Amino acid sequence: MEKPLTQHIVPSRKPLSLKEYEAVGGYASVRKILQELTPTEVQNLVKDSNLRGRGGAGFNTGLKWSFVPMGPDAPATKYLVANADEMEPGTFKDRVLLEGNPHQLIEGMIVAAYAIQANISYVFLRWAYKLAAKEITRAIAEAYEAGYLGKNIQGSGYNLEMHLHTGVGRYMCGEETALLNALEGKRANPRAKPPFPQVSGLYGKPTIVNNVETLCCLPHIINNGAEWFKGLSRSADAGTKLFGVSGRVKTPGCWELPMGTTIREILEDYAGGMQEGYLFRGLLPGGASTDFLVEEHLDLPMDYGSIQAAGSRMGTGTMIILDDQTCPVGFVHNLQHFFAQESCGFCTPCRDGLPWVERLLLAIDKGEGRPEDMLALEFHTKYLGPGNTFCALAPGAMEPLQSALKYFREDFEQHIVEHHCPWSTVWQPSI
Repeated sequence: MEKPLTQHIVPSRKPLSLKEYEAVGGYASVRKILQELTPTEVQNLVKDSNLRGRGGAGFNTGLKWSFVPMGPDAPATKYLVANADEMEPGTFKDRVLLEGNPHQLIEGMIVAAYAIQANISYVFLRWAYKLAAKEITRAIAEAYEAGYLGKNIQGSGYNLEMHLHTGVGRYMCGEETALLNALEGKRANPRAKPPFPQVSGLYGKPTIVNNVETLCCLPHIINNGAEWFKGLSRSADAGTKLFGVSGRVKTPGCWELPMGTTIREILEDYAGGMQEGYLFRGLLPGGASTDFLVEEHLDLPMDYGSIQAAGSRMGTGTMIILDDQTCPVGFVHNLQHFFAQESCGFCTPCRDGLPWVERLLLAIDKGEGRPEDMLALEFHTKYLGPGNTFCALAPGAMEPLQSALKYFREDFEQHIVEHHCPWSTVWQPSI
């Protein structure tokens, strides 16, 4: 099984230095595009590879790039931003790449920047990733020293500056326009679209924001071709994917596997199945803002189309497992508490609706819920859904809730009828 993204990542070893990275083929794609390919040819190659964005949306990467103005009439300044603000609960795939092989990200960023003719780039990093910040800083310095960044890269006449920007720790910064506001020193509120960042992004200039895993795929596509990349997959969605599992499984972790690997295979063969004494009840397939899937879905391939057809989203491809000894109400309440805290407050449904949902779930979890609370929760799943809020934060928050009401409704009703959480231990005072 080919694992292009993680083949040189060894957890017990420091990431490759620039010389070590070059020794295993590193930066070959940069030399290739500068010597052999035009920016448009790079865009078309990536478009043909069917590389879909690995941050959750799954949009065709090359097609996204094609919306950037090109040619002599295009703005002289363009930006490329690596979205490394990995704050989706349950998601840790980009951390593996950032800490394990930062030069791979830098090489991918150079490829992407060249494709859109950007001359300034940023790595927008989650504040808590201290080790990643250290390794990226070192790798950027090495790339400058070797002539892969800066003026006249490898004698080609192409210039690219790269900077590390550490975020302040808000989930909202994962939304690309809020990220751009944060880069400009503003509050991380999302922007109205259109205009889209490809036309008017950072400081009003054309900007592309790509996920870390997406960018790390690019050197391998340039070196090996679009058909090779498609051939790595078991489905119509090309390439490999970093899949993760957390929860009460025997070996939680992250693995690079072919796109289209089934949920059951990931859960049982790689995560080792459920821990002794625990049974599987459900999972969120792609981080906290995706709909639950249950036993009947375990043989689905993990790709965008299959998971969407089942009523969820593949998202980041990192599963959160719900077991039979964890309260679904408490599980979902914990997620809604996070989303309510992380709302930027810009639009009323999200600002006021999410705290209301969080309070209702807390009351139900404590045994203080009322039958009419179920109607209120269902109301919110509709009116905080797509098209009713300024960005996707609240609709994403509603996905685990609406699916929990579908698959675990009897658990919610039991809390209300019995006036306590069946999973809680009743505390008795000592006499």
